[in-house]
Amino acid sequence: MSTIAGTVTSFDVQRGDGWITSDQGVQFYFHCVAIGDGTRSIQVGATVSATRRVGLLGRDEAVNVYSVGN
Repeated sequence: MSTIAGTVTSFDVQRGDGWITSDQGVQFYFHCVAIGDGTRSIQVGATVSATRRVGLLGRDEAVNVYSVGN
């Protein structure tokens, strides 16, 4: 696992999931339970820090998502 920095590019409140685009342009899926401050929502456009992991489906996912700005 490694740390990533990026921006929330989409978040579906009803589904509770979204995508983060890293500063290098890589997209990471995340679910609302991965938001580290205990909330279940995050604003599109928020600058975030997260931990990268490979999920069960073999795709990059973000966990321990924390807003660091906006």
